[in-house]
Amino acid sequence: MNNYAIIWIVAMVALTVVELCTFNMVTIWFVAGGAVAFVSSLMGASLPIQLWIFVIVSVATLVLTKPLVTKKLRSDRISTNADRIIGMKAVVTEDISPDKFAGKVKVGGQEWSAVASDGEIITEGNTVTVEKIDGVKLVVK
Repeated sequence: MNNYAIIWIVAMVALTVVELCTFNMVTIWFVAGGAVAFVSSLMGASLPIQLWIFVIVSVATLVLTKPLVTKKLRSDRISTNADRIIGMKAVVTEDISPDKFAGKVKVGGQEWSAVASDGEIITEGNTVTVEKIDGVKLVVK
């Protein structure tokens, strides 16, 4: 086994460790490229050829498999349709102020925790507009 083969093995192990730590399908494409480059090094290919093989295989696996992987990862998400309330009017049911964690608003028949987008105090009974959803709280104005 030559020195380049050892370098490719070390690179593949390192990239695999990075992939296992991130779970974001970031480096797996390069592991595949490293594997093919490793085989080419065992077959006696020069370093420039190995590098070109690494780049070509990595890019090819990325281009050919990324859309499939992305589709699979996104299919596990459950749509809640909560974003439909963005832009709707809500009634403040508990004062919203910057010194509290959150106030309360009622929108679409449901009560939500809410914070003011500009940090202002909004008293109970006022009508506000939902600007966005931040975790489990609405950001209102």
